Amino acid sequence: MQTKFMLSEDQIPKQWYNIIPDMPGPLHPVINPRTLQPVTPEDMLAIFPMALLQQEMSTDRWIDIPDEVRNIYRLWRPSPLYRARRLELALQTPAKIYYKFEGVSPAGSHKPNSAIPQAYYNKQAGIRRLATETGAGQWGSSLALACSMFGLECTVYMVKVSCYQKPYRRSMMQLWGAQVIPSPSEFTNSGRSILAHDPDCPGSLGIAISEAVEDAATHADTNYALGSVLNHVCLHQTVIGQEAKEQFKLAGDYPDVVIACCGGGSNFAGIAFPFIADRATGKKVRAVAVEPASCPTLTKGVYAFDYGDTAKVAPIAMMYTLGHDFMPPGIHAGGLRYHGESPLVSQLYHAGEIEAKSYKQNSCFEGAILFSRSEGIIPAPESSHAIRGAIDEALAAKAEGKPRTILFNLSGHGHVDMGAYDAYFAGKLEDFEYPAEKVKESLRHLPKVAV
Repeated sequence: MQTKFMLSEDQIPKQWYNIIPDMPGPLHPVINPRTLQPVTPEDMLAIFPMALLQQEMSTDRWIDIPDEVRNIYRLWRPSPLYRARRLELALQTPAKIYYKFEGVSPAGSHKPNSAIPQAYYNKQAGIRRLATETGAGQWGSSLALACSMFGLECTVYMVKVSCYQKPYRRSMMQLWGAQVIPSPSEFTNSGRSILAHDPDCPGSLGIAISEAVEDAATHADTNYALGSVLNHVCLHQTVIGQEAKEQFKLAGDYPDVVIACCGGGSNFAGIAFPFIADRATGKKVRAVAVEPASCPTLTKGVYAFDYGDTAKVAPIAMMYTLGHDFMPPGIHAGGLRYHGESPLVSQLYHAGEIEAKSYKQNSCFEGAILFSRSEGIIPAPESSHAIRGAIDEALAAKAEGKPRTILFNLSGHGHVDMGAYDAYFAGKLEDFEYPAEKVKESLRHLPKVAV
C-alpha cells in the first residue's frame, strides 16, 4: 500500500531529453517577424544567449545538464510521485491514479526547472538583467528566484488582471528582488500603444511578452527569458517525466494515459515527452493536454503561422493559435491564458500523436476541491485542469468496469491563489464560453508567410 515513491538526489537526471529527433516529420522554420524569412541564430542573439539558441535548434536527443544547475535542482528534485489512493476511493474507480507533484519547488511550481538553467546560461554569457512576462506569476516568481541565485537583476511584466488577482505572487517576486510591472504599462512603446487604444486593457500574455521582448531588445545588458512555448523550455522540463518513469519502476507500474494542463505547453511537454518516446519500444501510452474552455488553443484554434506576441515583435512560429491579438477572459488560471501553443506540442497534436480536452473553470475547481479534500494538497488553478482530466479518465474506467493507470502532473500548489478559491466559494466564478466571433476576427490578422 505504498503511497509515495521517492528517488535519491543522485537520481536527478543528468541530461535533458530532446524530442526533436523523434518528432513526426521535420519542424517548420521559425520566421523573423521583420523579414518574414527563417530566423538565424544571429537574429536572436539580441535577446538570447548562444547556449540557449543552440539548445533551441539542437537535433541531439540528449543534452547534458550542467553540474551547477543540477546542484540547485537538488533543493527540490527529485520531486515525489504519489499514488492518489484516497482520491481513487472517493471516486470508487478501478483506475489507479498517480500524480507527480512539482509544487515542492521553492516557487511552488514546475517553472524553476527552466528558470534555473536560463539564468545560468545568461550569467555565463555576461548578461546583467533578464526581462520576462508572467501570467499567474508562477514563471515570474521562478525567474526571480533563479536570478537571485545567480546575481542577476530581473524585470517581470505581469498580466495586469493577474497582478491584481494574485498580489502574493507579486510579493514573492519582489521578495526575490524582481521589479514587477503590471502589463500593459507605460514603460514600453508596445504597452503605451495598447493603453492609448484601451486604457482599461486587462492585459494578456501576448502583450506582456511584447513588453518584455522590447525591453530586452533595447538594452544591451538585458536578455529575454520565456517560461513556456519554446523548444529549450520544453527540453528543460523533461526532468519531470524522466523522474516519473524511474518512479513507476519502483511502483512496478506504467501509465496508460499521461495528463497535464496546457497553456504554452511546458509542463505538458515535461511530463509527456519522455513517455511519448517510449512508444518506439512498443508502449501504447496516451497523452492528453487539458486547457481552459475560455482559451481553447488546441481544441478550437487553427494550425498556422502566427506571431508569438501581440505587438508582433517576437518570432513567428507554426502553432495552434487563437490569433496573436486574441484577448482571453480574465480566468483565475492565468498561466493558461496564452493565445498560442508550443510548436512541438502543436505538431504532435496536428499529427494525432496526442489528445486535447478543454474544461470550464467551475468544473476544474470542483475537481480541485475533491482532490484537496482527498489528498490534502491545495492545487494551483492551472493544475486543476489536469485533475479534472484525470478524474474524468477515472470515471470513464468506472463506467467501463475496466482498470486503467492514470498519471497527471500536479504542476503547482495553490497557496498563493486562495483568492480564486474564495471567488469559487462565493459563487463568483464565471464559466466563460469560447468567444468564437472574437477569435474569428483575430484570426483574420495572421501573418502571410510563404515557406
